[in-house]
Amino acid sequence: MTYDFIPSPKFNRQFRILDKFTQKCIQNYINNVILKADNPHNHGKQLVGDLAVLWHYRIGDYRLIVTIQDNELMVPALQINHRRDIYR
Repeated sequence: MTYDFIPSPKFNRQFRILDKFTQKCIQNYINNVILKADNPHNHGKQLVGDLAVLWHYRIGDYRLIVTIQDNELMVPALQINHRRDIYR
């Protein structure tokens, strides 16, 4: 049972402006941790309050914001940004 990673247009825009090293680190994390996990909830942390439907993953100084859809085995990525900017 593997999950599919679905990047949003906003995620793609934010990902493209990152430097190549950071892109590679994030891509490795997605491929080796999120996609290989039987349960992607184990590696992320659920946000609180009104954002409780969202999850975030810590990748160095960057945060990956996703929704996890267990019924469809999908992990749609909403955005990726530096930790100082992601929650604004």
